[in-house]
Amino acid sequence: MAIEIEHKFLLANDDWRRQVSHSVKYRQGYLSSQATSSIRVRISNDHAWLNIKTATIGTHRYEYEYEIPMSDANEILDNLCRKPLIEKTRHFVTHDDNLWEIDEFEGDNQGLIVAEIELDETGQSFSKPSWLGQEVTSDLRYYNNNLAIHPYSEWR
Repeated sequence: MAIEIEHKFLLANDDWRRQVSHSVKYRQGYLSSQATSSIRVRISNDHAWLNIKTATIGTHRYEYEYEIPMSDANEILDNLCRKPLIEKTRHFVTHDDNLWEIDEFEGDNQGLIVAEIELDETGQSFSKPSWLGQEVTSDLRYYNNNLAIHPYSEWR
């Protein structure tokens, strides 16, 4: 069983950009989002995955991920997933030995930037970089499965 322990934050400024080690483009879509779980397909570079995650709000959730053929992933994204798809560039930044994943959204979610940190255990302490803003871990709007239903462009 895989458990994801994660915190989500908005960004206070763009200072993180100078610390990016590398970036990856993602294209993902949701086959199902229920009260208990979500099922998505994600493509990055030359790999594709089927992902199942509990819909628990907060810092930890069960998550299962399986690699699938790229051709299957493209067909599923194009023909079966609800629209809009989630399109984003994930930037990787290390701060005080912690890896931060900063998602810069495109398409219908353009303008939204969210930083995430995954931890090894609940309650684990971590230092917060100066570019970090408000924590939004408990705010449903910032979860990708919700962004596919209510895109950032519609929030205003």
